[in-house]
Order: sequence, then structure tokens, then C-alpha cells
Amino acid sequence: MKIEIQQDSLLKSLKTVSRAVSGHTTLQVLGNILIRAEGKKVHFAATNLEISISTSVEAVVKNEGAITVPAKIFTSYVSLLKNDEDIELSVIDGSTLEVKSKSSKTKIKGIVADEFPNIPRVEGKTKIEIPAEDFRNAVSQVAFAAQENSSRPILSGVFFAVDGSELRMAATDSYRLSERKLTLGQKSEKTNCVIPVRTVYEADRLAPNAETVTLHISDNQVMFSFEGTELTSRLIEGQFPDYQQIIPKDFVTTLKVERNALSLGVRRVSIFAKENNQHMKLECTADGNLTVSTEMTQVGQERTEMPSEIDGRANVIALNADYLLDALSALGGEKVQVQLKEKMNPAVLKPTEGEDFVHLIMPLKM
Repeated sequence: MKIEIQQDSLLKSLKTVSRAVSGHTTLQVLGNILIRAEGKKVHFAATNLEISISTSVEAVVKNEGAITVPAKIFTSYVSLLKNDEDIELSVIDGSTLEVKSKSSKTKIKGIVADEFPNIPRVEGKTKIEIPAEDFRNAVSQVAFAAQENSSRPILSGVFFAVDGSELRMAATDSYRLSERKLTLGQKSEKTNCVIPVRTVYEADRLAPNAETVTLHISDNQVMFSFEGTELTSRLIEGQFPDYQQIIPKDFVTTLKVERNALSLGVRRVSIFAKENNQHMKLECTADGNLTVSTEMTQVGQERTEMPSEIDGRANVIALNADYLLDALSALGGEKVQVQLKEKMNPAVLKPTEGEDFVHLIMPLKM
């Protein structure tokens, strides 16, 4: 293999795929990046056997070939070269990469490409396309509700359900739940899957430079495509909870409140609620007064009041302050709508306009 490539293109490609490099492994090649020159392009890939990231860039390919090199060493070295330099990469002695630029020359020991795991192509039975901005907004509203290290693997993923031109994304840790609905530009056959939340976050990080995110879903794998870059991951096996059954369909109290005012009030309460496992009370009266408070703890207590628009009767519920703050951050907008039933029924948070996002928080005992 012998190629010429610009430093900035090389560094960008290395940083992109490095996120899939395994940090702790007994298999040395998993700490390496695969570099393969073919045609007029150079392909880069990395995997930890759970997820794989690959990308390609145009370069001057003098001789085709492939090699794997240590990700940290090679990326660190390339980052210290001038960003306007042309860099020559060539394989010598079968498993050594020689790196030449105008100002430097080095050799990095690698491992032959044949030892690198095969990255499977996902020939998905379902293909969906999502505008990158819509995808990223949905991830920010849903993924935080998953429990990455859950003892129940199914809760460490994000549920994707496609039905015609509608996509539902949902996540839960059994204490809270987020669901976001997206309208697709094309109809797809009905299918659903659970994608590891880490994979979803990695896809989110790769999306900013793309206009469209394309998903290819097969029976046990998913592939995200972003204009030249691909992220492949296994799916989580199992049945995602039938969460729609626990979302209340009717309420006795609906209140609308300024989101920033409620967020600031909860933040003040949480300073003291930390001593009580973030236990706080949300209480509204029929005259439109909303109170957020915590009981006396070892460090003190807080009680804050704010105006709100209330439809229905007075009500009170105990919630986890951290969970409420997460939900308020995900909602965005100037106002938020909080819907309550009885004190032991979950609280439901929605935007004041539209029904595309809903967040549910299970109540605490009072």
C-alpha cells in the first residue's frame, strides 16, 4: 500500500472511527484502525465487536493494500503534523506503516489486515431516512431515559418502531419514559427493534455534518449511514415493554407553567433534596398557584412558588427532582404542560403545543 493524503482529511477520518476502538481488550488488533487503499479512496474502520465505524476519503492511491495500526499512537502522531501538509503512507515489511511528510518521517508497527475482524454489511429489510436535525432532536429528548448499565438489557436501548410514515422512538429505565414521534418522508413496512443507547449516542455524534441519517435494519443488526460514514451495531434481543399501556389517557389536573421558572425552582429544591434521594413535592391549587418544595433535611429545606395556568382540581405529587430537571431540559420551549391524575399515577409532561413528544415520570411515596 502506498498513498498520499492531506493531513486534515486523514486526522478527521481517524477521529471519526476511533470512537469504536476498544479501550480494554485482550485482542490487540481491536485497539487498531484498519486502513485500506482501493481505487481512488482510502477506507478507515474500527470495531470493538459491539459497534463498528467506517469511513472513506479520496486520496492519491499509488498502490492498493491494507494494514492496521494502533489507533491512539497514529492519531496522536498525525494530530502533531501541519494541517496543510501532504502525507505519504506506505506499508513496508508487511506490517509496518511508514509515514512521511515534508518535516518528518516515522515508522509505526502495525498488524496485518487479515487479522482484523470482518465488518458485516447490513442488508436491511427496512430502510428509513430521517433529516439529521430531526434525528438529533429526537435523540436529545429520548435517549437520556434509557438505563445504559441496566440489569435488564432491554432497558439499555432505544426502541424504534416504524409504521408506514411514522417513526416512534422511546426509552425507559422503568422510573421514567420518553417517547418522540417523527413523520418520515416515505412509507416503510411495519417493523421495530431496540438499538443500544450507546450506539444511538454515537450516531448522534456523527450526524452534525450530514443532512440525512439513513437506517438499515435487519433481523439482528442496524447500520446508520451519514454521507460516507457508516456505524454498524448489533440489536438488543427481547421484547421492549408495552409502555403505551401505562401512559394515562385522562387527567384530573393540567397545568401550564413557564419552563425556565419551574426549572429554576426545582434546581433550588434539589440542593436540599439531595439529602433525601431527590424527593420533592409538586403541589398546585385551584387558584393557579404552583408550589415546589422538599421536606426538612439535614442541610435545610426549600419552598418556592410560581404562577401557573391550571385546568382541573388542586393536586399534589412527589417526584424525583433530577428526573424532572432532565425532562424539562428535553422539552425545550417557553412553557411546559404537566398533567396529573392521582398522586400514585405517573406525571406526564408535554409541550404546550403538539403531541409529538411525551415524557412520563413515576411518582414517589409521600
